[in-house]
Amino acid sequence: MAPTHRVAVLAVGGVYPFELGIPSRVFEAADGLYEVFTCSVDGRPVRTNSDFSITVEHGPEALRTADTVVIPPFTTTAVPPEVPQTAVQTLASVTPGTRLISICTGAFVLAAAGLLDGRPATTHWMVADLFRARFPRVALDPDALFIDDGDILTSAGAASGLDVCLHIIRKDHGSEVANQVARMCVAPPWRDGGQAQFIQHPVPEATASGTAAARQWALENLHEPMTLMDLAEHSHMSLRTLVRRFTEEVGMSPGRWLIQQRVDRARHLLETTNLPVDEIAGQVGFAGSTSLREHLHAAIGVSPLAYRRTFRGTLSSTH
Repeated sequence: MAPTHRVAVLAVGGVYPFELGIPSRVFEAADGLYEVFTCSVDGRPVRTNSDFSITVEHGPEALRTADTVVIPPFTTTAVPPEVPQTAVQTLASVTPGTRLISICTGAFVLAAAGLLDGRPATTHWMVADLFRARFPRVALDPDALFIDDGDILTSAGAASGLDVCLHIIRKDHGSEVANQVARMCVAPPWRDGGQAQFIQHPVPEATASGTAAARQWALENLHEPMTLMDLAEHSHMSLRTLVRRFTEEVGMSPGRWLIQQRVDRARHLLETTNLPVDEIAGQVGFAGSTSLREHLHAAIGVSPLAYRRTFRGTLSSTH
């Protein structure tokens, strides 16, 4: 068995209590694979953005023994005009090669330390303009839920902290362990899409004359050839009306949605079975393995075999 992976969580003044607790809640649900401890820049109590402070057991010296360091977000009123310099200076205690993770505005600390220069990163969409103006050398992607750039991972707000922690477990120990942790936390093991889906826009209420029934039929028959006219017939609409109503209700065209569902189903089969790629392609309705490879690469940038190697777990295969 590999030694327990040590995760240090650095609490900065104005920290959000919910996000501060995410690493402990997620990693400690992984059946002893991780040890999580919380520290501050000076070992003293830390004022949160709520009406209470927290007492921590560790100071910055604890960072030297960490395998992973997580920087949770702090209130945006602490971002301008300066990132907390004590937090930036504290990162000097981190051993080179240690994995670094930020949640939401925690990315400001990594960027202020120069650790994100020339690298891709994300943060909460509401502070993306401020971040880009402050750190123009960072390749900011304000739509991503999280970005894995090897030894540094950045994530957006709140729930994306769950996403990135589950991603780490999946990367370290495979899909089965990550899925079990997600069940313990009553959270989805993987969320598709980006932050754009959380920016508020009008969505019509579902009605009996909507496209929900057609979508359910499509999900139950993904393995079959399917056209937009088939969806229109199951919705009892003309093709033109289907496209308009579907886009209003779902936020994307029916053709794009159908491809997304097939890719999602293929990803699940790649993670949980040993089925050949050709067979998986057939089960999810793609014409063949070439079509599956093209669509999967367009969606997430990797081949089916690379995805399977990554999300079946690299560490778990050696235990």
